[in-house]
Amino acid sequence: MDPLTYKQSGVNIEAADDAVRRLGPLVRSTYRPEVLGELGAFAGFVKVPTGYREPVLVSSTDGVGSKLKVAFLADRHDTVGIDLVAMGVNDVLVHGAEPLFFLDYVAVGKVVPERIETIVRGIAEGCRQAGCALVGGETAELPDFYPPAEYDLAGFAVGVAERSRLVDGSTVAPGDRLLGLHSSGLHANGYSLARRVVFGAMGLKVGDPLPGLGRTVADELLTPARIYVRPVLALLKTLPVRAMAHITGGGLTGNLPRVLPEGCRAVVDRGTWTMPAIFALIQEGGHVAQEEMFRTFNMGIGLVIVVAPEHADHARRLLASFGETVSMIGEIRAGSRGVQYVGGRP
Repeated sequence: MDPLTYKQSGVNIEAADDAVRRLGPLVRSTYRPEVLGELGAFAGFVKVPTGYREPVLVSSTDGVGSKLKVAFLADRHDTVGIDLVAMGVNDVLVHGAEPLFFLDYVAVGKVVPERIETIVRGIAEGCRQAGCALVGGETAELPDFYPPAEYDLAGFAVGVAERSRLVDGSTVAPGDRLLGLHSSGLHANGYSLARRVVFGAMGLKVGDPLPGLGRTVADELLTPARIYVRPVLALLKTLPVRAMAHITGGGLTGNLPRVLPEGCRAVVDRGTWTMPAIFALIQEGGHVAQEEMFRTFNMGIGLVIVVAPEHADHARRLLASFGETVSMIGEIRAGSRGVQYVGGRP
C-alpha cells in the first residue's frame, strides 16, 4: 500500500496557501490606525482607540444561515460576506459601540482559492462599510462535513464604547418614539421559510423572475443586508438614544422586547412604512399568517431606534441625510413588555 497523504484525504494545503495569498490585499484594505502587525500571525493585534476614559469592548458572533443555500444554487458568492459582517456589526452597534475589528471563519468542503477570495472580498467590503478592520480569520477544509461546492460562514465582531454611553434600554419610557430604518429586503433571516415558499410552494428556480418584482430569484434573495454603522454613530454623537434593536431572526416581535424595560410596551403601526414586495410574495405564495411573518422576517425594518419625542424629528432628518429611509413606526406605551401591532398593511 502506498503511503497516504493529507491531500489524498481531501485536504489540499497548497490550495489553502494560494487562498491566503489572495486575501492579503483585501484584508489590508480594511485596516484602521489601531491595527498592529501583519496578516499571517497566529492572532490579530488591535489597540483600543484613544479618547476613551473607560472603554468597554462589545462583542457579537453570528453567521449567514441558510441564505448560503441560495448562494450555492446560484453559484454567486460575492455578497454573503457583506451579510456576515452586517449581522455582527449591527449587533454591537445597537449597544452604542463603534465596530473596531472583525474575524471570520470559513469552513468548506473543498478549498477553491477563487471562491474563497470572492467570499472574503465581500467580507472586506462589509468591513469597509462598517469602518472596522478585518484582522484575521480561518479557512478550514472539511471534506467529510460539507459537499465540495458548499461552505459555512461565521463572523466575530468587536466594538468599543464609553461605559457611560452604553445603550441598554434602561431609560426607555412611555411616550418615546420608534424610528424604523428600512431594510434592503430579507437581510439574512427567515431563509428556511423563504426557500420553502419560493423553491417549494412556488416552484421557482434561482434564475427565474419573481412575479411582480422585476428581479430574478437570485438577485432578490442574495441582496445583502444593510450596514447601519455610519449613520447611527453620527446620531449617537448628536442626540441621546435610549435603545436600539437589530431586527434579525424573530422579527420585530422577538427583537424589540429585548431592549425594553419592564412596564414598557412597543406599539408598532404597520401602516407607517411600505414593506418590500418580497414579503407579500412570500406571505401569499406560502399562505403564511401575518403573525408568523412578523415573528420570522424583518418586514422591511432592519433597525429600530428609540428616542425621546422631542428628538424624533431631528433624529429622522439626520439619519435621512446619510441616505437612510426612516419611518416613524410607533411609540412606547405603559404596559407589559412586548410588541403590540396596530394599523393595517401599508
